[in-house]
Amino acid sequence: MQVLPKALQDLIEAFGALPGVGPRSAERYAYFTLRSDKSIADKLSSSLANLHNNIAYCKKTFALVPNGQEYSELYTDPERDKSIIAIVAEPFDIVSLENTREFNGTYHVLGGLISPIDGVGPEQLHIKELIQRVDEDKVKEIILATSAGVEGESTALYVQQQLGDRKVKVSRLARGLPVGVDIEYADQITLSRALEGRQQI
Repeated sequence: MQVLPKALQDLIEAFGALPGVGPRSAERYAYFTLRSDKSIADKLSSSLANLHNNIAYCKKTFALVPNGQEYSELYTDPERDKSIIAIVAEPFDIVSLENTREFNGTYHVLGGLISPIDGVGPEQLHIKELIQRVDEDKVKEIILATSAGVEGESTALYVQQQLGDRKVKVSRLARGLPVGVDIEYADQITLSRALEGRQQI
């Protein structure tokens, strides 16, 4: 005997398939959608239906662009410095860096990080295209903006190796203590990186 109507159960299962959404959260999202104005469900449905048809990837940077647009405006903007590339794992990492309003170069989205345990090798990432860009755009600096975890470090090292003897400055985002965190609560790796990256004042 089915306790909930199939339409609601299907929605709960759809929400539950999202990363980080447990059974209880999926139920809350589904029930909220049901009891809210129908326009909210219509907007959600329409947005999901149009998602894959209206989004593409930039042919140079692999950032997200509207379907039909070949290149990201963050690449074609004449105010952006094409000789500096920040390498990120995923398209949403660009949003985080752009929100700082401190970076005026371009980006390159790898499409993930090297993770043998997950079956992701270098050949699945946009590393060959990156090397091609380095040569075509006469890149002077690459900023490795991947995570500080094992996968991020492995990917950063692999990218450095693939650059070979090209005269390109390679830098890494500084890592250390986040603002507002007491030293006693910081882990050893974070503290080690903070000491390595200490600055004179």
